[in-house]
Amino acid sequence: MGNRLKHQRRGRGTSVFKAKARGLESAYVSYENKQKESVLQGQVINLIKENGRDAIMAQMLFENNEISHIVTAEGMIVGQHVEYGKDAGIVIGNALPLANIPEGCPVFNIEKSPGDGGKFVRGTGSYALLVSKDGKRANLKMPSGKSMAVNLLSRATVGCVAGGGRTEKPFVKAGNMWHRMKSRSRPYPVVRGIAMNPIAHPFGGGQHHAGGSKSTSRHAHPGRKVGNIASRRTGRKKKN
Repeated sequence: MGNRLKHQRRGRGTSVFKAKARGLESAYVSYENKQKESVLQGQVINLIKENGRDAIMAQMLFENNEISHIVTAEGMIVGQHVEYGKDAGIVIGNALPLANIPEGCPVFNIEKSPGDGGKFVRGTGSYALLVSKDGKRANLKMPSGKSMAVNLLSRATVGCVAGGGRTEKPFVKAGNMWHRMKSRSRPYPVVRGIAMNPIAHPFGGGQHHAGGSKSTSRHAHPGRKVGNIASRRTGRKKKN
């Protein structure tokens, strides 16, 4: 009898695979009346790089003595003054409701609903473009190319996320990848299923060949649920 598959063991949620609750919470300062009516002043007091997160974090101190950690905009420095609110200037690092940001402006850390702290576009070097505003919705072009409509009262930060070009740097050696994966509580290295024996994995045997379709039913048994789960299509897309 072969070993149980990794995803079967992971599904149990034991300490080997459990994600550790650690790190800073990244969210906008609470959406108070001053931001809705005028502007809240703040200052960047520290820039932080934490394990398990690629984006640099900025520690912000506001005039109401609130401290928050937010994803840093490209070009922000320690000591920089920022503004949050309806009357904030269109300056890199300032956060405003989408209703007060001009069309064509790059933004990031966009709230899904007003006051939720920011949900979209938080990866290094990424930004979305504010294409248009219509009624109560702002139409955004996301980094993936997808269009999305968001509430006009949702806040977003002007600029793009710091750390662009991070993925262009090679890891060079396996040790660097091992440390990166360890900081995210991910197993590494991982043996390919087709390199295993038939008793250990559905893709095993057959001299490094899956031996059939990799598409699998969404309702498959846990021991067979590997490959492309409930896929509509596989393979490379043809260019038009």
